[in-house]
Amino acid sequence: MAAVLAGTGSEVDHVVRRPNRLFVVLDDDDGIAEVAARSVADAHGYFDKLKLEAREREIARDVTPELVGRLGFLELVGLGYLTLDRAAPTLSGGEAQRIRLAAQLGSNLRGVCYILDEPTIGLHPRDNALLLQTIERLVAKGNTVIVVEHDEETIRRAEHVVDLGPGAGRNGGEVVVNGSFADLVASERSITGRALASPPQHPLRERRKTNKNGGLDTAWLSLEGVERHNLRGLDVALPLARLVCVTGVSGSGKSTLIREVLEDNLARCVAARRGQARKLSYLTGLKGWQGIGRVLEVDQTPIGKTPRSCPATYVGIFDEIRKLFAQTPEARLRGYDASRFSFNASGGRCEGCEGQGLKKIEMSFLPDVRVGCERCGGKRFNAETLAVEFRGKSIGDVLTMTVDEAVAFFAAQPKIHHPLTLLRDVGLGYLALGQPSPTLSGGEAQRVKLVTELAKVRPESLRARPSAPTLYVLDEPTIGLHIADVEKLVRVLHRLVDAGNSVLVIEHNLDVLAEADWIVDLGPEGGDGGGRVVAQGPPEKVARGRSHTARALAEFLASRARVGAPAPRSSIGST
Repeated sequence: MAAVLAGTGSEVDHVVRRPNRLFVVLDDDDGIAEVAARSVADAHGYFDKLKLEAREREIARDVTPELVGRLGFLELVGLGYLTLDRAAPTLSGGEAQRIRLAAQLGSNLRGVCYILDEPTIGLHPRDNALLLQTIERLVAKGNTVIVVEHDEETIRRAEHVVDLGPGAGRNGGEVVVNGSFADLVASERSITGRALASPPQHPLRERRKTNKNGGLDTAWLSLEGVERHNLRGLDVALPLARLVCVTGVSGSGKSTLIREVLEDNLARCVAARRGQARKLSYLTGLKGWQGIGRVLEVDQTPIGKTPRSCPATYVGIFDEIRKLFAQTPEARLRGYDASRFSFNASGGRCEGCEGQGLKKIEMSFLPDVRVGCERCGGKRFNAETLAVEFRGKSIGDVLTMTVDEAVAFFAAQPKIHHPLTLLRDVGLGYLALGQPSPTLSGGEAQRVKLVTELAKVRPESLRARPSAPTLYVLDEPTIGLHIADVEKLVRVLHRLVDAGNSVLVIEHNLDVLAEADWIVDLGPEGGDGGGRVVAQGPPEKVARGRSHTARALAEFLASRARVGAPAPRSSIGST
């Protein structure tokens, strides 16, 4: 683009002096700043239709086709809404990955092996289809594409599937299937194959009751006059004490609405109860927030930055485990209290590794390396502490147990058993209780946080509405989750709502959308073409619309609906 401007701007009559405008312009109108401010789709049409004089056309002969081609590739991967001057740090991981894919499409290379790690992250089903077409184009050019993925459509369209398992953690690491999609579905040992052969039917549980007009009998949270990025004067109402999904194509304004506007302003209003200043940003009014006790974003950031942090400490069961060991006859004879069994305090921990189980070796000009402690064998405690046992296990042995093993071991201790059962229910039964937090994936860390919140609600009090309910905000919680784990996540979200809380999810996953009590669909496109509510209501109502979400959801519900559930029709326009 700069080359085109440089070439055409060499003529004196193209140097136009205007107040507050660049001197060198193209087509007697736009300087490079104005052109760069255009979206990819707009710029594609601009250069495709650009008319130049004979000399200018000769200068730009090789440049403009290259520009049009590369802009076309960006549109192919669903990024037509991005502006050309968009700062790289503001791009999501999925957007950055698709930009790199578009660059490879334009390179015309052959014989390259591309490795993609979950490229469908953050993609709407419409955009997902565009991505898969792009990958198939790379293959058609003679390249090899290896994709690490959980997405069902990606697996179905793969020419060869390698399924690892059969379980996770210690129960995995084996090639279960190495063949076609048909081989995967036919495998009895493959969890992936069974999930694809017999997918969950929706709804997983009975829908929460609606009134005679199809609405929800509950309190509502209303945002008025939202003005931020592509949201212009938007009004939207969200039901409380319900599972609400905000969806839409990439760039439609979902994260802006929920994370930048709603979450930030709601936190200020809740803080105003404690005497802090309240000031609304990017909207004119926020109503119905008084019934919310706190706002909590459950994201995929690590639950701890050092090996001292682990699932047992984060969930809060390690304190109970230490008390249990302190009550053993051997501990009482030796005069040990609960602090003796802490790897964060001197006395009982191994001083060789200071209770971390690992030792850090600094490497000059290379990243630091962590190796197991040779003094304690990675068990974190000294020999005297490890000599105290509960039911034949030392405190170090307990930390090496998986959640599944610990559920049976602590069956008689309700304060420990209940959180462990929740960890197992969300699909984390393979995690070791003492596994260092930095080694957990984003999805694992998020589910540990959800369990920590759910553990605060005792089973006998699930039906009682809390005095200060929480609004939980989750941004694409299905990232990195296996198909079978998505169902477990949905059940956990339902349990949070059953306890009287509100759950607000930004999501594209159709399994999650099908389970929502209320869906807000933004669009109809991304960027300047988005920022509007195109449909809202229960899943069956949204599926009767004409949006991209409606078409994907209608097809999905028709294939996954339980017997007796209404089948939506995508041909009926309704918002």
